[in-house]
Amino acid sequence: MKLLRCYSEKNEFEAGIDEAGRGCLAGPVTAAAVIMPHSFDLGTVDDSKKLSREQRLDLRPIIEKEAMAYSVVHISHRVIDQINILQATFKAMHQCVDELSVQPDLLLIDGNRFPAYLGIVHKCIVKGDAKYQSIAAASILAKTYRDEYMEELHKKHPQYSWNSNKGYPTIKHRSAIKEFGPSKYHRTSFKLIKEQ
Repeated sequence: MKLLRCYSEKNEFEAGIDEAGRGCLAGPVTAAAVIMPHSFDLGTVDDSKKLSREQRLDLRPIIEKEAMAYSVVHISHRVIDQINILQATFKAMHQCVDELSVQPDLLLIDGNRFPAYLGIVHKCIVKGDAKYQSIAAASILAKTYRDEYMEELHKKHPQYSWNSNKGYPTIKHRSAIKEFGPSKYHRTSFKLIKEQ
């Protein structure tokens, strides 16, 4: 496995930021911010999409223990429908920065767009979760926390199989929406079924 860079700027506190759930039909979009110490170098940290569920869950407590600061924020489907998914994602990321117990000097954002926040310098890095450990750590937290959220919602609405699809637009999920109709957790601003 290729080792990720531990930091971008050697003498600054950097917060890696990533999100999970942008493309889902139901549930929140979730963002996480993580400031790792410069000494942190755990080779198994990687983009959450490249890791198994078990690997992500094994790494989460290590990240939480070793991080100088971290935060995780859910933005609900209702807000997504009100302001759109892109703005809801930015809102989640901004709130993550607010909730960090350590003020970062630099924000490393996974992706190509981010509205400046609180005057903190930021860098947008395409596929940043495969390049920097702090972003990879944030991707793991965002993914695992959102998965847990959707697994809890699954208990209320098992017909949509959110325990397995986590709200993403699988064929089975769309078929369930067609059969049972949308739940109160679905994003009404999204195209839930192809005939819509």
